[in-house]
Amino acid sequence: MSTEQPPPQAPPPVWRPAPPLPVRPPSAFKRGFGLGLGASLGVALGLAALGVGMVVVLVVSLVALVSGGSQSGTAEPLTETVWGDPAAGSRLIAVPVTGVILGGESDGATFGGATYGYEVADTIDALEEDDADGLILELNTPGGTIYGSRAIADAVERYQERTGNQVMAHVQGMSASGGVYAMAGADQIVADHGSLVGSIGVIMGPFERWRDVTGIPGSLFEPGVTTEGGITEEYLSRGRGKDLGNPYRDMTDEERAVLGGGLDREYAEFVAWVSEARGIPEQTIVDQLGAFVFDGGTAVDLGLVDRVLGREEAYRYAAEMNDVDPEDTRVDRVIGPGLLDLLLSARAPGGRPGAAAPEPGRSTVCTGAPLVLAHHGDLAAACSGD
Repeated sequence: MSTEQPPPQAPPPVWRPAPPLPVRPPSAFKRGFGLGLGASLGVALGLAALGVGMVVVLVVSLVALVSGGSQSGTAEPLTETVWGDPAAGSRLIAVPVTGVILGGESDGATFGGATYGYEVADTIDALEEDDADGLILELNTPGGTIYGSRAIADAVERYQERTGNQVMAHVQGMSASGGVYAMAGADQIVADHGSLVGSIGVIMGPFERWRDVTGIPGSLFEPGVTTEGGITEEYLSRGRGKDLGNPYRDMTDEERAVLGGGLDREYAEFVAWVSEARGIPEQTIVDQLGAFVFDGGTAVDLGLVDRVLGREEAYRYAAEMNDVDPEDTRVDRVIGPGLLDLLLSARAPGGRPGAAAPEPGRSTVCTGAPLVLAHHGDLAAACSGD
């Protein structure tokens, strides 16, 4: 007989009433909506109204701040003093040309990752003789579209004729291709230490060739193509068919000749403009300078640049060029649009009103059909930001 005892049984559960919920005094309900949902909704509406009110007050205050300095009602370019005493008697206006030079309509990023040539031209054209004692172009650009670059160059020429003031171009890192196009007409070109100048040439592309395509398995979110012969990419650097650029066939010799003729014309105009503005023989530009970039010292030797100066010395030199005392001169730089501009223009960042924002770091210079560009370096890097 087993001597094991059965395990002890757990005591049966005992029911106990739950403790009463705390009850707020009636006066607390009277101060609210009377119901929990109403109270929550009231808080939410109150916070929302407070938020909207703060935004309205912020926008109105900023509008008043910006418009308050203009008695005529004409909006002047926003500027900030970057050198000298803000109360100095003489003033130089600095206009930055940074990133890829695009063409006309701003996508809300002017003077940032890209420069819009027509907007820079509009800014310069708005300057009268009494607005400033001189103009400084501050460049750090690999170039870009020909028409955007030429728009800046033409505006500089109009400014010189309209005001009689001197224009100094200061290269702060790089001014290549379209940058040279934009600044060539300046009265003096100064390069900061370590800067690169040059690349007088034009380019068109890219043209892709997909050889022996076996499938296009890409999806909406990840496009792609499968080939047995590989994918090649080609640019025309001098530069007939309805489907020119079709990646499923090679470009014909005739197409190369037609596009090359267009590049030849643009290149000739580019060379002629730099030759006239800088006093360098056209043949020297074609045979000796080519489309290479040069350090500041070499650029001085070649006539592309007048001297090498750091920022402090360059600003002082710009004042001396315009016959004003550097000790009583300030440099006011034009600044791009900020939050207020985006709110008032109702633009999506990086796009036209209502347009979806582009991928970060991407530039519109590389979308659509291939363009004839005055650009130095890998265009893929300008497109992707890599």
